[in-house]
Amino acid sequence: MIPQSFEYHAPRTVAEASSLLARLGSDGKILAGGHSLVPMMKLRLAAPKHIVDIGRIAELAHIREEDGTIQIGALATHFNIESSPLLKDRCPLLVETAREIGDVQVRNRGTIGGSLAHADPAADWPAAILALGGEILAVSARGERRIPARDFFLDVMTSALEFDEILTAIRVPALPARGGDAYLKLHHPASGFAVVGVAARVLLNAQGAVQEAAVGITGVAPKAYRATGVEAALRGKSPSARHIEAAASHAADGIEVNSDLYASADYRRHLAAIYTRRALERAAERAAAS
Repeated sequence: MIPQSFEYHAPRTVAEASSLLARLGSDGKILAGGHSLVPMMKLRLAAPKHIVDIGRIAELAHIREEDGTIQIGALATHFNIESSPLLKDRCPLLVETAREIGDVQVRNRGTIGGSLAHADPAADWPAAILALGGEILAVSARGERRIPARDFFLDVMTSALEFDEILTAIRVPALPARGGDAYLKLHHPASGFAVVGVAARVLLNAQGAVQEAAVGITGVAPKAYRATGVEAALRGKSPSARHIEAAASHAADGIEVNSDLYASADYRRHLAAIYTRRALERAAERAAAS
């Protein structure tokens, strides 16, 4: 199908884009990489009157470290992240997650900011950003707002962004000493999205016990979530196979589990525990070896 007609805007700065969105109100829609919005427009599931293309705003394409915190601009592509020497060394979970997204074409064009703002419940980035305890930076004509990742994903395709806000960057902590990360997913065979995707970070103390564990899960529920039951069950325990398996059994506790033609709710619940166990095992192994 052909999208409905719209007016196209291509601001060169965040300030210019913010001013445009403030003026256009709910009639304006941000375009970043386009892999989420354009297909919806072609299917006429979205019909914005104005498109604000932020793809030419160079200041949004950075990847840098500041005092142990990694900041990634919203326009950093999945490939930029996958191939970043800084992230390979300081936050490998992001590199591992990027490699699981789509195909080469999608990774070269799609952006981390666009994916997070779209808030697809089966997207990969939300699990990783939740597991890292990340922070989302949003800018509007009213100023800048910092949104904890735990408060960002509200429902299916619904985030905490206001209609006039631009997601400008994501901030996450670098991998600390005695820490390990992992991201594992079961790919949907047609779309490549996560039937279940699990991101894990494990920090070990000097005695080799789990000081902290963080688990983000996507594909299972109407929105990505932190598996707090898993984290609490593993905290303070040795990262043995028995303890990890027992903790992973809480992966879908209290969650409204998705069901569709490909995977029933019971199947997804089972997969959530399996992939949580595998991700925690891999993260713990990497933490022990660091």
